[in-house]
Amino acid sequence: MSRPGHRASVLLVDDDEAVRETVGAYLSRAGFAVSTAADGAHGLLAVESQRPDVVVTDVLMPVMDGRELVRRLRDRDDWVPVILLTQVGEAAERSAALDEGADDYLNKPFDPQELASRIRALARRTAATRGAPADVLIAGPRAAGAVRLERIGRRVFLGEREVALTPKAFALLDYVLGHPEELHSRERLLERVWGFEIAVSTRAVDHRVAELRRVLEDDPAEPTLLKTVPGGGFRVVAEVRRG
Repeated sequence: MSRPGHRASVLLVDDDEAVRETVGAYLSRAGFAVSTAADGAHGLLAVESQRPDVVVTDVLMPVMDGRELVRRLRDRDDWVPVILLTQVGEAAERSAALDEGADDYLNKPFDPQELASRIRALARRTAATRGAPADVLIAGPRAAGAVRLERIGRRVFLGEREVALTPKAFALLDYVLGHPEELHSRERLLERVWGFEIAVSTRAVDHRVAELRRVLEDDPAEPTLLKTVPGGGFRVVAEVRRG
């Protein structure tokens, strides 16, 4: 991922040649190494061969649309950050895009400068996560029942049992366990975990918190891992140690 002197690489997937040319040229001038693909199927192959830092993909495309591209990537445990370009602005559609595994979305027509800003935010966040000093975080009692997060293998255990989390729920758990002393507002989590630099209206954070509580058997009425602070956000209540 992004390193000093490293040009973040961007794969732009869109069936509109004019978009690929104009947006691709702008992103190149903004300092990114840009490659393009004309549909999701070619985009999937390009991700495998090029390993871009960020994927920017249109939603409505022939052969394979953008959402299917995201699903295919996540199904194969590929966590490359993805920004969806959509012409649908309804809140339900935006939340659905995030829930399906996208890291961010941008409505068409969009300001290329804003897209470049979103890409930089995702590249910075991913680089920071990969550079974290602790590879294992453990939350809860030292006896059986603790939550164990392994960053390198992207695995989570509840006691001795491995559990399955969606990509964004894993990223959320990783972030809050890495900052156990902080009160996490929804706005801060959207910025740090989802990469948003502007305020948006979405229930994405609450959906992923609910997933964590369900999978990790954390009763919201008597939480042992993550507590809701009315009007404030969420706070880790378990003891967190580095493995």
